[in-house]
Amino acid sequence: MQTHFSPEQLADPATAKSNRILRSCVHCGFCTATCPTYQVLGDELDSPRGRIYLIKEMLESGRPADERTVTHIDRCLSCLSCMTTCPSGVHYMHLVDHAREHIEATYRRPWRDRALRWALARVLPYPARFRLALVGARLARPFAGLLPDARLRAMLALAPKTIPPVSRNDAPQVFPAEGEQRMRVALMTGCAQRALNTDINDATIRLLRRLGCEVVVPRGQGCCGALSHHMGRGDESRAFAANNIRAWGREITGQGLDAIVINTSGCGTTVKDYGHMMPDDPAAADVAARALDVTEVIARLGIPEGTPQGLRVAYHAACSLQHGQRVRGTPKELLQRVGFEVIEPTDSHLCCGSAGTYNLLQPAISAELRDRKVATLEARQPDVIAAGNLGCMMQIGSGTGIPVVHTVELLDWATGGPKPRALTP
Repeated sequence: MQTHFSPEQLADPATAKSNRILRSCVHCGFCTATCPTYQVLGDELDSPRGRIYLIKEMLESGRPADERTVTHIDRCLSCLSCMTTCPSGVHYMHLVDHAREHIEATYRRPWRDRALRWALARVLPYPARFRLALVGARLARPFAGLLPDARLRAMLALAPKTIPPVSRNDAPQVFPAEGEQRMRVALMTGCAQRALNTDINDATIRLLRRLGCEVVVPRGQGCCGALSHHMGRGDESRAFAANNIRAWGREITGQGLDAIVINTSGCGTTVKDYGHMMPDDPAAADVAARALDVTEVIARLGIPEGTPQGLRVAYHAACSLQHGQRVRGTPKELLQRVGFEVIEPTDSHLCCGSAGTYNLLQPAISAELRDRKVATLEARQPDVIAAGNLGCMMQIGSGTGIPVVHTVELLDWATGGPKPRALTP
């Protein structure tokens, strides 16, 4: 793609990076075949190729974002399926991230949008605040029909019926390895996950210890920054990243870390991109290089081969894992190794519609994608659905009666841990 940025514009590192990305696009349109929003809406501007044209025109002209451009960029899930499909290696993720920051800096949204985004940024990354919000949502659910905004109704609908008690395992501490220590790892406990599903971290700690890991929950770590990042709040997301880099850096320079384990793949994609987000901080690239999805760590350690479990598991590949991190076969291979029958739905590359805050900000499109995903999963008649991302678990679980669990919960159970709560009558 030909571009016409001025030398002054290219002096900005973010613009120079976007220019290189734009120039790598050859307009082939392969991305439209795997773009979920293009499949649902059928509008070229709601495809990666269409959004690339909009972003190019907006950045090249140097003008503030307009309503038309914002509408189509907001509809992007950042599922990154287009990056898996693209034969030219267009790094769409960094391009749309830059566009969102430009939109946030130059476009004044309607007051309801501003208020909603402000609330999400002030609540979701903080577990204590999020727990209070969930209590409020449960109380408000009977009155959901009175709310004029579909996004608020979607928030109430997604709130769980029960809120798990706080897990003491999420507090800063060190869990010794069982038997010979083979690795020392930090566990990122997350933010929303600590309020919505404490079983995931508990299962992760048990399994890693059993496999020979000393597991550290570092003091001072917090939200990865993804939620703010995808809303274009760049300074805020970089502040979250800097906080984590300091927290993990203390462990790296102290007793050392072989890996930073992340069991929510949306967070993992962001942490693995810290080097790009914080190019002037050498520690950011070091942290990013140590970040691994929990299944990558388990595969390195090796997991005992199990006997047939008699359970048919439909594996949902989270976009952030299969497209963002390019971790595809490992989770399935681990589940098969410990004895589960693993199946995949048709069109497993397509997003379930969760995508961070997308199901809250774009509820209609999100619901359509969820229903499509649930239909393909249920068609395989599984006993349980497994995924490696909390957002996907919540999204899919809101549309099916089939139990939905984290991949690590099944691996923990098959190697001596307790039966996942979702599978207990």
